[in-house]
Amino acid sequence: MRLVSPAKLHRDSPERHLLRRALHTPNPTPPHAGDCSLAATISDLVLSHPSGDPRSLAEALSPHLPSSPSLPDLVLKRLWNHAPRALNFFDALLLLSPRPPSSTLALATDLAARLRDRRILHRLLSLRPPSPRAFSSLFERHTAHGKPDRAVRAFLSMRRRHGCAQSLLAFNSLLDALCKSRRVVKASSLVNALRTHFPPDVITYNILADGWCRIKRTSKALETLKEMVDSGLEPTINSYNIILKGFFRSGQIKHAWNFFIQMKKRGNCRPDVVSHTTVIHGLGLAGEIDKARKVFDEMINEGCLPSVATYNALVQVICKKGSVEDALLVFDEMLKKGYVPNWITYNLVIRGLCHAGEMERAMEFFKRMEDDGVAPNVQSYNILVRHWMEEGEMEKGLELFERMKGRGGCLPNLDTYNVIISGMFRRKRSEDVLVAGRMVVEMVERGFLPRRFMFNRVLNGLLLTGNQRLARELLGLQERYQHLHRIRL
Repeated sequence: MRLVSPAKLHRDSPERHLLRRALHTPNPTPPHAGDCSLAATISDLVLSHPSGDPRSLAEALSPHLPSSPSLPDLVLKRLWNHAPRALNFFDALLLLSPRPPSSTLALATDLAARLRDRRILHRLLSLRPPSPRAFSSLFERHTAHGKPDRAVRAFLSMRRRHGCAQSLLAFNSLLDALCKSRRVVKASSLVNALRTHFPPDVITYNILADGWCRIKRTSKALETLKEMVDSGLEPTINSYNIILKGFFRSGQIKHAWNFFIQMKKRGNCRPDVVSHTTVIHGLGLAGEIDKARKVFDEMINEGCLPSVATYNALVQVICKKGSVEDALLVFDEMLKKGYVPNWITYNLVIRGLCHAGEMERAMEFFKRMEDDGVAPNVQSYNILVRHWMEEGEMEKGLELFERMKGRGGCLPNLDTYNVIISGMFRRKRSEDVLVAGRMVVEMVERGFLPRRFMFNRVLNGLLLTGNQRLARELLGLQERYQHLHRIRL
């Protein structure tokens, strides 16, 4: 079972909230229903437009734009898993409105960075000085692609090449990207080298502490907190929560529990809802379900109300270490207490039912998710597609795949294609290999880079089954798409 980390269960840690607020990217208010409907209409128009020419697309879009400032962002997010079309929409938008909102430009920049298309990226960065959010996305993409030095160079060139201020906020976002890609040693060296230019604040130290915890070096994380205190800064509750999660992450369950008890005894860092959720999640994954449930019950008695994220943690660990039936009881309990499950909650239960072999019940719960007004996302579909493929029900998996592209309203991502292509080799049928080949073509055209092993496996399968024409098409993809040149045959 793929586990959801506490960070995802919370979706919005205090650290991330502070960074976002500082980078002028506040929590978005829910979009108006009319804007969502119009965004869906525009997205469908972009996907069905026969030409890649931005001018003809702009003509087709002009009756629908402008509507609201948030509309372009909504469209780009709906088209996120078809990056070439999304960028085509952005180019058309430039013809209609030469100065798009900075948030829209930041999203387009992130898409270009994801495609690793340096030509498009350079063009977007030259439109106007990029926002801090755009640079934050660049740092994350470069480090995710294994290019941490490129992320550092992007930061160092902010003022000289792009006219953007090299603030401590931007520096912290660089450190955050490095630490999340397990390069805390490099991040720590940068902090020491640039200390006079960017004196560390609480966020800086918390990012470094989290980075050490990610590579299971909690002793270094504790040293970082000590350094924070020695510098005259007071650790926040988030500082302690980082250490708490670090202990669980490294398997130091006893240390984590003792640390949690010490937090309860100290007046300046009493556990909050994030602390309790972390403990429930950590204990549950360690197999201590009863103890996790006891912490859940005690937090309510101590006046700390659980959040939806807390219930999600409990549902996840019960699905993983207990039974899905007990997880469903927790789901019903949260409904009775007035909590509104989110897409994470539903996906956890759907995954639990799939792992229990209850595929039909999983499909029923998927429908319940829709009926309850929670839109299934790409993860929802991926869970079901993966398990239908593992059950040998290829047609049901492909049916869901077609549904998500149509009335499902969400485009397949890299994981979707990987699951389907891998599944097509289970039955060892020539027609399944043909489907796999078409999937590779489609995913590349949508801006996704297949793994080298998978690309070669499909290519060899096509050659062995006599599908030379499609095999030649796959080879031709390397000539058409720059980002595919990284695959060596």
